[in-house]
Amino acid sequence: MESKYSASGTILSGGKSIRMGQNKALIEIEGTPIISRIHDLFRRLFQEVIIVTNQKESFINFDSKICQDLIPDKGALGGLYTGIFFSSFQYSFCVACDMPFINRSLVQYLFENVQGDDVIVPRTKDGLQPLHAIYSKNCLAPIKRIIEEGKYRIIDFYKLVKVKIVDERDFLFLDPLRESFMNVNTPEELISITSVKKLRLK
Repeated sequence: MESKYSASGTILSGGKSIRMGQNKALIEIEGTPIISRIHDLFRRLFQEVIIVTNQKESFINFDSKICQDLIPDKGALGGLYTGIFFSSFQYSFCVACDMPFINRSLVQYLFENVQGDDVIVPRTKDGLQPLHAIYSKNCLAPIKRIIEEGKYRIIDFYKLVKVKIVDERDFLFLDPLRESFMNVNTPEELISITSVKKLRLK
């Protein structure tokens, strides 16, 4: 059996899902809730799985550590801080709860690039992917500082830590359609994503 990484797989599920109109984490793709797809993968990859949420009752059946935002109402950055804080390990792989097609081989490739940096983040043609990235405990103080300055974008604290950017030219062979970075924010995106998958499987 393949050994698990000594790291946390962290799922950020604290968003209000306003545009979707329902909890994005529980939307089913190919018959399985998105968060279950992520959780099952993380259970195979990591020694610990963390779900950051303000709706604990929705996830009580998951075999994971359920954590509530330590710094409420600060969006994904606050959720990221919480996940890193409660991790039992130096590193956490952190993703959004609405990414149904995370690629195991790509996650493993990113961990091959862990060499003492504080952030290991992929960059695609669309830019940096901070909600599909690895973070160290060293990010905690910089994140808190940025929040205290009234900034809430994840990339705002990158200037304060050691960041390794992994360009898509180096990993696109693992995920040529960039499916790992697809997320579901609206009903229209859900229809689009499921349609693309059906076409690809034909």
